[in-house]
Amino acid sequence: MKLRRGFGIKPGERVLVCEDVVTTGGSVFEVIDLVKNAGGKLIGVGCIVDRSGGKIDFGTRFASVIKLEVPTFKPEECPLCKEGIEIEKPGSRGIY
Repeated sequence: MKLRRGFGIKPGERVLVCEDVVTTGGSVFEVIDLVKNAGGKLIGVGCIVDRSGGKIDFGTRFASVIKLEVPTFKPEECPLCKEGIEIEKPGSRGIY
C-alpha cells in the first residue's frame, strides 16, 4: 500500500481514513499502518458500507453510512462452490 497522485502525510497531520466498503478491514489496516509510519495522527475511519458485522476494531472511531449483514463463507463451506458455480472476486486491486 502506498500513497499515489502526489499525496503525502506530514508528521502530526490529522488523518481520517475513508473506504467505500469494509468487510474484513484489511485495506483499512494497511492504510492505518501507512498513516502511522508517516507520523500522521489517525483521527478515525469512515466508510459508506460496513459489511464487517461489528467484528472489526480499528482502534479509533469507526462510522459508516449503512451497515449490511452479508453472509460470507470459507471456500470449503460456500454453497456456490459446492455446486461448482464459478464466482468472481470483488474489488479492484490488481486490475489495470
